[in-house]
Amino acid sequence: MRRRVVVGEGEVQQVAAACARALRGVDAVSGEQLGEAALVERAGWLAALVESLAAGVVQERWNGADLARLASGVDRSGASLPSQGWMAVRRLGWSVMVPEGVYVPDRVVRIAQEQAGRVLRSAWWRAGITAALLAAWPADPARRTGAEWEALRAALPDGGVVATGVLLARTRQIAAFQARHRRLPVNVTECEQAPGVGGQVVLAAVDKQLATLERCTEDPFRFGVLTVRLPVKPAPVSRADWHPVRIRFRLPPHVPTTAVLCPPTLRIRQGWLLLDVPYALAAPKPEGAGHRTAVAFDWGLNTLLTGGSLHLTDETQPRVMTDTQPVYFRAAGVLAKADRLRIHAEHIGTRIDQLRTLIASRQERGMRPNPWLVAKLAVLQTEQERVARRRTRLNAALAKAAARFIVDHATAAGASVIYLEDLRDMEARGKGRTLNTRLSQTVRGTIVTHLRHQAATHGIAVVIVPPRGTSKYCPRCLTAFRHHKAPNNQAPGWVWASCPNDACSYSTGRDHAAWQRIGARGLTHQHKTSLDRTSGTFVIRSVVEALDRTSTVQQQTRDRTKSGPTNRRPVPGKRRRVPAPPDNRTLTRARPGGKRPAGRTPTHPTHRSQRRTRQQGPNTIGTPARHRPDGARLGAGFHRHAHTTPAWGRPWPSHPPARSRIPGITQETQAD
Repeated sequence: MRRRVVVGEGEVQQVAAACARALRGVDAVSGEQLGEAALVERAGWLAALVESLAAGVVQERWNGADLARLASGVDRSGASLPSQGWMAVRRLGWSVMVPEGVYVPDRVVRIAQEQAGRVLRSAWWRAGITAALLAAWPADPARRTGAEWEALRAALPDGGVVATGVLLARTRQIAAFQARHRRLPVNVTECEQAPGVGGQVVLAAVDKQLATLERCTEDPFRFGVLTVRLPVKPAPVSRADWHPVRIRFRLPPHVPTTAVLCPPTLRIRQGWLLLDVPYALAAPKPEGAGHRTAVAFDWGLNTLLTGGSLHLTDETQPRVMTDTQPVYFRAAGVLAKADRLRIHAEHIGTRIDQLRTLIASRQERGMRPNPWLVAKLAVLQTEQERVARRRTRLNAALAKAAARFIVDHATAAGASVIYLEDLRDMEARGKGRTLNTRLSQTVRGTIVTHLRHQAATHGIAVVIVPPRGTSKYCPRCLTAFRHHKAPNNQAPGWVWASCPNDACSYSTGRDHAAWQRIGARGLTHQHKTSLDRTSGTFVIRSVVEALDRTSTVQQQTRDRTKSGPTNRRPVPGKRRRVPAPPDNRTLTRARPGGKRPAGRTPTHPTHRSQRRTRQQGPNTIGTPARHRPDGARLGAGFHRHAHTTPAWGRPWPSHPPARSRIPGITQETQAD
């Protein structure tokens, strides 16, 4: 299951994951055909055994001394601990307590140790932040002074890396513990309970004696075969109770045929047996510096993304140029739908709390719970889970679509880098209940996660830029903006910006000015781009004032010089003849006739088209086959209110790319 990927020059290994559903299997010992229900039952027994064994290790070792010993990287003899979690746990002598009378193979114990080691290692990062906060505990936890912030950053191992929002959240956690116990905690193990390990089975910790994965010999491009030993009863008592089961599953279509399949992870969700199959392939290596063309995007609420492309000239003193043609991703309708689902979930949660209070009050008085209340509580809990799944699917689809929108525009512009502003420290506080809720419900982090994965496939780097001052100053002359209402919309707000400098007089939207400042700051500070080893992300941590003052953006007009023959266009007099509506006789013709109605779709005289009337053009996100909401027909898009700007391959005037990055589009086609 562990084959290496051949990586060429200028390439790196990229690892992604695909989710597949197991529908049927075959017991290799008895030859029994296992349906989906039987597979879910057997895999559930294995997941329950692994979860109980791993939870015992985490509960026993949930203390500061054991966390520090595991994070130190050395064992009792001073030798280095291996990177695998299960091997590190065994080298430290942390045993697993197997229930009496139950036979568990050593490879299953290894899986439990691997999951426990991962959970305990991930807790050490939180332990370090908590220790730094306790060492530099402020006089007023609600408001730190500048000196207290500097002391806290100095106490942190990586003070400049940790987001301020994380530090504030940990501060509130410690303050809540202090309010309950009238003292500060010793370490993170007192602030938090032992974390759970999850009901999953990580097969990456085992060898071929327990599980093997290969492509199907009959159709290796579409199917994979997993052979894994599963118990035949909840509490197996001997080796004979563990049978190898061959599970054939369909690979998702986005998995390349050249990808190397890695050991999967088994998990059960909603009565399904899901296989998270990692796959590795070679991809172009993204670079943190040396970029000439970039795209930058600014975050918003109704207009979720506003961005455009910028170019760095080849002069002795490079200038940042832009064609001032912004692109937009408007998802107001999708966000409104998410907000309605959130309000619905809150109402259901309130009713569930009321029913639980009524049932508990009857139990405290020694009375039997009302069966009608119990049944109603079960119905509301089911509805709450259903609404939660709808919200999760909606946010995931929105994040993937937004990431694809950004990557498509970067590819069309021939850009090698995408610049985004760092909004990890933004907190929804003091902005009103409605705006606070909308800011908290955004999926910016999920969008960035999908964007990094999709951009890595094309070798495009994603760089996070400091956001301070991006909406405050003019991108042309760096004069402080005057913010006011938009000239075409007198709704309250500060969405428009005007430059008070008479020599500039630049006037535009705040988001439009912000993405230009983000892109200019990224291009001028690209030599300061560093790679965050924890997340594998390119980050510009600080801004140099001298460089920032020179990061002005100049407008570049498109070169319209005629360099070739004019494209053939239809002559107005030669109109294509189409059948005319009946009962419309003209003076020149005896038969029915008339003009073709205006519009994209020809209307039928008697049959009404299924296309719904909406304010939406053809430039929308494609509708997936499995998700077809009401009204989204005939290619109407992901959502009737999700509007996007089309991605066009427009080369720069006087700087045309040597080769287009879009398959099927040549340089001559782009010039036309």
